Amino acid sequence: MDKSERGKNFIDRDKLYSLIEGEIPTSSQIDEILNKGLKLKGLNLEEVATLLRVDDEETIQKIMNVAHTVKDEIYGKRLVIFAPIYTGNACINNCTYCSFRRDNKLIKRKVLTMSEIAEETSSLLKEGHKRALLICGESKLNNIDYLVEAIRTTYSVRESSERDYIRRINIEVAPMEVDEFIKLKAEKIGTYVCFQETYDPLLYPIYHPDNTKKANYEYRLSVMDRAMEGGVDDVGIGALFGLGDYRFEVLAIMEHAAHLERAFGCGPHTVSVPRIEYAVGAPHSENIPSKVSDQDFKKLVAVIRIALPYTGIILSTRENDSMRNELIKYGVSQISAGSKTNPGSYSHKDEEAGSQFTLGDHRTLDETIYSLAEAGYIPSFCTGCYRKGRVGHDFMDLAKPGLIKHYCMPNAIFTFEEYLEDFASNETKSKGKELLKKLIEEIGENKLKAKISKQIQHIDKGKRDIYF
Repeated sequence: MDKSERGKNFIDRDKLYSLIEGEIPTSSQIDEILNKGLKLKGLNLEEVATLLRVDDEETIQKIMNVAHTVKDEIYGKRLVIFAPIYTGNACINNCTYCSFRRDNKLIKRKVLTMSEIAEETSSLLKEGHKRALLICGESKLNNIDYLVEAIRTTYSVRESSERDYIRRINIEVAPMEVDEFIKLKAEKIGTYVCFQETYDPLLYPIYHPDNTKKANYEYRLSVMDRAMEGGVDDVGIGALFGLGDYRFEVLAIMEHAAHLERAFGCGPHTVSVPRIEYAVGAPHSENIPSKVSDQDFKKLVAVIRIALPYTGIILSTRENDSMRNELIKYGVSQISAGSKTNPGSYSHKDEEAGSQFTLGDHRTLDETIYSLAEAGYIPSFCTGCYRKGRVGHDFMDLAKPGLIKHYCMPNAIFTFEEYLEDFASNETKSKGKELLKKLIEEIGENKLKAKISKQIQHIDKGKRDIYF
């Protein structure tokens, strides 16, 4: 850990572009890098750049196959499920790719009251959600005091005789100061998420016009330093793919992760990989500057998985169900499900407040879970590590030697059994029970198998919120 690294600008634009402009690598070069990736120790910047220069389908598939092996070795069949709660779409910024932009007159604005946030939370709980991501535009209406109250409100909502409640709240809001992050940490948030949008300092001002805080590239770039200085253990980084060359953005994400490792001894907990989708009143969503093809998108997800093996990769409902189902195999470890991106739309289906972007996956939570179970994946609502204090350095100390799976797999099973008992349709319950029986039978450790089976019996008799 090197405190002198904190607050530094770690993006060397010319260096990153020079790395992606090299020659197409040979088969032997690719094989050497992929063999290293199979050791689950990650890749360096130059190796990532080499993989990103690949452009033929056969070699891309080879990269994706290695990513599948890495994903399966570390995460197994678990897939974390969450839902966003948009607390407002009022915004002082004028980002050219977002419907919430200040100058957009085509959407209705709304900032939820605390009672409305409670309604949204209640609606998600009735669907079976246990993990929420609070999101809002940047305005004077949703300052730190509003956020603190929103967090407390969300945590306080109870359903089914106090049995169902949000067990983990992650936060995706505009950059703050250290003292404000200290306040967020005190409210028991999980991960703080913020995207750089584009890491290219020359492109950044084009997409973020006007003299607002968000127009300050370096202030946004250093936000995770302030968050971690404020005591936030887990942070989530990302770029909005389509604003700049996707290869540059991936290399910049690698540099960001390396910077956090140097400065704080712990890299990002998650990386998000959203692609630009159409947004009403947002010119650069209609004419995407650097559109990322499906093939390149699959490649970049696979490369990030190999390069950052223990970092969660998040894929939102921007992508359609077909793309999401495929990328789960090659690197994605967390997805939102049954999402709405306009404030108030869970509890009021006819809510007219404007959404942030167009959804690609319109499935309900139950439909998503059925699809996952059918493909052999365990939808996990687990928050055990967060509440047991296995976060930040402690999480990575268990993850890197491969020990975290001994907690994650059982906890995923428990939360999935809860969902099947309390919320699942008959078809999903049948499919899920069948999957759980198969997976429990496959557990090699007899003591662990017996312990899991005993806890499953407790859940079936009504006990809830069991975790190791």
